[in-house]
Parts: sequence; C-alpha cells; structure tokens
Amino acid sequence: MYYYLVRGLAGMVVRIIFDYRVEGSSKVPEKGPIVLASNHANGWDPLLIACAIRRPICFMTKIELFRQPVLGWLMPRIKAFPVRRGITDRQAIRRGLELLGQGEALGIFPEGTRHRDGLDHEGFSGVAYFAMKGSAPVVPIGVRIGKGIRPIARVRVGDPMRIDESGERAGQRVFDEKTETVMATIRKLSREGEAR
Repeated sequence: MYYYLVRGLAGMVVRIIFDYRVEGSSKVPEKGPIVLASNHANGWDPLLIACAIRRPICFMTKIELFRQPVLGWLMPRIKAFPVRRGITDRQAIRRGLELLGQGEALGIFPEGTRHRDGLDHEGFSGVAYFAMKGSAPVVPIGVRIGKGIRPIARVRVGDPMRIDESGERAGQRVFDEKTETVMATIRKLSREGEAR
C-alpha cells in the first residue's frame, strides 16, 4: 500500500516539475525475478524509474537514508533495503538474492553512487552477480535529465539481457565482463534519451 501511495504522489510531482517521458516500459517482464540496472546521475533517478515501471521495485539504497528520521521509517515500507557502500555488504547481498528468489524486481545502480560529471563510470560487478546467482534477466535503464523551459527527464528501458555463465565457472573476471556489457547498454540508452 505504501509503495503505490508514494509512487502515485511522486508521479504527480515528477510530471509537474519535469517534461517527463518514458520509452520501452512494456519491455519489463510483468512477473518473475528481474534486476533493473540504471545509471545514476541525479537524486531524482529512483523516483523517475519507479514512476516508469508498473511493478513494484525493491531498491538497494544507501544505508545513510535509513538513519534519517522520516526516510528511515518510510524506506522499508516502500520495499527499499539498505546497503553499506565501500565494503562487501553480505547482508545486503543475501537480501537481494532472497528478493529475487521471491520473484521480485531488484533495483540497483551499478555505479554505486551518483555521478554528475556526465562521464562514463565503471559498474560494480554486483549487477552480474545478482543476475547470475538469482537466475534473473537484467533490464538496462538509461536516465537523462536535461535543461529546458521545464527540466527534461527521459527514462529509456532496454531489452532484458540474460547473463549466462556460458559453461564457465562464475568468478570475478566473469562478473566484471558481464557487468561491463550491461553498463555499455545503459550508457547507450542514457545518451539516446538526452534532450528529446
């Protein structure tokens, strides 16, 4: 209930503030485990994505937000769960895999934090790890916010990507390679969504 209420309110705010357009949202599977992976350049990104995708998203969210009075109460109620950045947070990993095992949509930002510089940044290999260990396709998403009479916000959803081991034993090298493939698609989607 809280998720849909917050998303409904956020949708109204987003459409007031931004010239907001979404492309490809029908590509998101309606059920079953999926990993939604997006670039992260702005604090609005989670709301823009949540408003674009029909099904609820369990966002992996920095733990600092859970320590704030209002957000700390709200985050678990809108299906978000905390991750400690800068370390291998095994509790967050277990929770992410648990959610995928329940057929949920897991939302992650592979870059790990916001980057406002417009440059390409590497993604952490968690996106491939979750996809492979959770037997879930990755749905790449490109988000772009640009200037205009009203700020322009574009969300472009790509085709689901299957991250398979191809007979190899999954290791860090495989996770890194698969993650880079996903990141290349995300970069393309975010650039195509710029200013149009």
